[in-house]
Amino acid sequence: MNLAVKEFNTMSSDFHLQSILVIDDDLELTEMLATYLSGMGYQVQVRNNGEEGLSEAVSGRHYDLILLDVMMPKMDGFDVLKKLRSSHSTPVLMLTARGDDYDRILGLEMGADDYLPKPFNHRELVARIKAIVRRHNLSSSGGAVEQDLFVNGILLSPSSQLAKVDDVELTLTTTEFLILRLLMLNAAQRVTKEEISLKILGKPLQAFDRSIDMHVSNLRKKIGAVAVDEKIKTIRGVGYMLIVGSH
Repeated sequence: MNLAVKEFNTMSSDFHLQSILVIDDDLELTEMLATYLSGMGYQVQVRNNGEEGLSEAVSGRHYDLILLDVMMPKMDGFDVLKKLRSSHSTPVLMLTARGDDYDRILGLEMGADDYLPKPFNHRELVARIKAIVRRHNLSSSGGAVEQDLFVNGILLSPSSQLAKVDDVELTLTTTEFLILRLLMLNAAQRVTKEEISLKILGKPLQAFDRSIDMHVSNLRKKIGAVAVDEKIKTIRGVGYMLIVGSH
């Protein structure tokens, strides 16, 4: 019996999540996840193939998080994510095969918020969920209202989750939005990858982890599609810096 969850003991949780959509063709795993998360007081919907999962994800029903497997019949996780990101910014945690770096990188390039290799420990799953939800809530300004930021032609409005470059609105994922916010708050100063990983992803930077690079790369592509000049500079071996221009 090949279980994706190594441990499945009852555990209390302090994260505030209302609704999760699980899209995975592993019937045994999804049943366990549904039982576990429902027992913690959360609403869980399960779909066991990509087509049905996508249909549910865009049905109009609100989901705080989507757990999305890569390898599925009818439509794989990458196709689901690509179609989902064309219209929805729902946070997505991808479930990938352990050791398959290609799947992880591709998922991040396509807009996944994070990934978790199978098989995984349930504590690690909850930790990743909590981190994603925290930063999503932060980007939604659940706490004190933040002032708008304006640096080098980039306008960021945390209260409305609006991002514009040279008056053109950008469609950013939660992670991209928060990375841009961190860079703008530290404009003209270097921000290390370690700092981004801790403050945005909620975890220490691991060796050979390219998550930050992929998120920044996606952010650069979206900014570069409308900007006339470079906005984010790479500090080789360290991190990144938002360039302060003449705007």
